[in-house]
Amino acid sequence: MNEIDKVEKIENMIYEIRGKQVMLDSTLAKLYECKNGTKVINQAVNRNIERFPSDFYFQLTTEEVSHLKSQFVTSSFHCSNLRCKICTLSLNVHILLLSIET
Repeated sequence: MNEIDKVEKIENMIYEIRGKQVMLDSTLAKLYECKNGTKVINQAVNRNIERFPSDFYFQLTTEEVSHLKSQFVTSSFHCSNLRCKICTLSLNVHILLLSIET
């Protein structure tokens, strides 16, 4: 995969929610190749919550999850239970994640 394809693939993982460009915690977990998925990302954030402004990291509401699910044409969105916790992280948060131990 060439660099342009990689950039386009990452751009397709970015959503606008609450007027902010964000990635889902599950997406970041895949990008960082976290073996335990979102658990590692969310633990890192929760252990260092004072470093994350509230608009950098937030949990989606049920309505936001429903809207997000409706945007997926295929079943690539794996959250069959709308009560599952889906967190979003702003595009700036990856810099903070790199600065803390996960």
